[in-house]
Amino acid sequence: MRQWRALIVLGTAQFLMVLDTSVMNVSISQLVEDFDTEVTAIQAVITLYALVMAAFMIIGGRIGDILGRRRVFLIGMAVYGVGSALTAAAPTLWVLAVGWSVVEGLGAALVLPSMAALVAESYRGKDRSVAYGVIGGLAGAGIAVGPLLGGWVTTYLTWRLVFAGEVVVVLAVLLFRRAIEEHPAPGRRPGLDVVGAVLSAAGLAVGVLGVLQSTTWGWVAPRDPPFTVFGFAPTLFVIAAGVALLALFRAWERRREEGGRDPLVHLTLLRRPVLRSGLMTLLSQNLILLGLFFTIPLYLQVVQGFDAFETGLRLLPVSVTMLVASLGGARLGRRAGPRRVVRVALVLLVAAIVWLLATIDPVIDDAQFFGAMALLGLGMGMLASQLGNVVQSSAGEEERSEVGGLQFTAQNLGSALGTALIGSILIGALVQAFTTKVEDNPRLSEEARQQTSIALESGVSFVSTDQVRTAAEQAGLPPREVDAVTESYASAQLNGLKAAIFATGGITLASFLVTRGLPTGSRTTRTRDSGRDSQVTPEG
Repeated sequence: MRQWRALIVLGTAQFLMVLDTSVMNVSISQLVEDFDTEVTAIQAVITLYALVMAAFMIIGGRIGDILGRRRVFLIGMAVYGVGSALTAAAPTLWVLAVGWSVVEGLGAALVLPSMAALVAESYRGKDRSVAYGVIGGLAGAGIAVGPLLGGWVTTYLTWRLVFAGEVVVVLAVLLFRRAIEEHPAPGRRPGLDVVGAVLSAAGLAVGVLGVLQSTTWGWVAPRDPPFTVFGFAPTLFVIAAGVALLALFRAWERRREEGGRDPLVHLTLLRRPVLRSGLMTLLSQNLILLGLFFTIPLYLQVVQGFDAFETGLRLLPVSVTMLVASLGGARLGRRAGPRRVVRVALVLLVAAIVWLLATIDPVIDDAQFFGAMALLGLGMGMLASQLGNVVQSSAGEEERSEVGGLQFTAQNLGSALGTALIGSILIGALVQAFTTKVEDNPRLSEEARQQTSIALESGVSFVSTDQVRTAAEQAGLPPREVDAVTESYASAQLNGLKAAIFATGGITLASFLVTRGLPTGSRTTRTRDSGRDSQVTPEG
């Protein structure tokens, strides 16, 4: 039992990070009410959290190499605890964004790469495979417990208690810090590439910001942007600026490597097919999962009117089957090979998304929804059981933090894009469908159509039909036209939800293209990188 003490402490940190996001997703409606804001504002807060982690994860991994992974892990936990305390006491949406999205995000960026490296340093051989399986299982447990626990606490007490409880868990991890042994870094400790750090963080942040703001700015035709570029919405120009910054980052890193100086990340790592394919699949997995976990609670809470606890209950099947599949998938991967398991998982996800699309109706069919959620969790759990081990097994001992930074960058970039991109598609489809239905509805007068058009031009959010009815009544529309506007919006809601879920299905199908480099079995292969040989042993 003594040998697993480090894993208990490290696994607790992993559980905490995953629990955090799943709690926030089922509390969307309550947060909108508590802070007197809109769904798009909470979407921005959730996206910003993942974005901060994605932008600073590589930097966090490099700081772990410089200062020591154990020390950086503990510093990150302390920062995370401060963010949780600030979130629990947040009086305004801005304080919530600073505490949860920024401070907790920065803490997680220090914790997660170091955690991945510490697991690899603490265990060898079969024990390492078991340890990674447990870490993956705890991530699944966080997703399993989060919606139900968060939903219950949010509904019957307050969501703030979840974050207050996180402070207690952080203190417990720090109290048992001696369970994690210090491992001296092999070779010399590298320096920090400050220019590379700024370019990478800025490029990721600006690019995802553009995707996020597409909800309010529009993609091409301007909707409600602060400025336009040649008469077009600024969205694509902002995304292009992010891509340009990342191109500069790539050029800068190559220049440092060629000059014999320490880069922020060795881009030659990405030449390894196993690592590259594992990272791309991780990004896709989290884009799909977070996109769905943003969309589905809106359907349950805004359309169906369920509270946070009822929402958590209906998300429980995906959480439970994901936990079971992530714990049992390691053995399956050793027998069938990671590539085959991942592709089967993607097939299951496509089937689950098609099934889910059939359940998006004005009145929910609980039995059908349960089945779709259970199948979704099974596919996600099978993915989770393979990808972390595949990525880490492609790295040498001295590369653990660096590869851990890349791993969690891909993971959180996928999360940020999932919430931002799928949220943008949802709102865009909602606006398009609502506009069309209002224009085609014979029960609406020309004046009512003009008032609705003006309201849409000033921005739209995903709100309940009751709120639309109230707004129509306050606009002075007669009862017959109030009913017509409300019915048009209710139908547009379902169209928007189906478009967002359909988009995740398209991304799932596209994900097959990036699985080509995944290992086909558990045999040991050898890759050559920059004159160095390194063993790549997929451990399932």
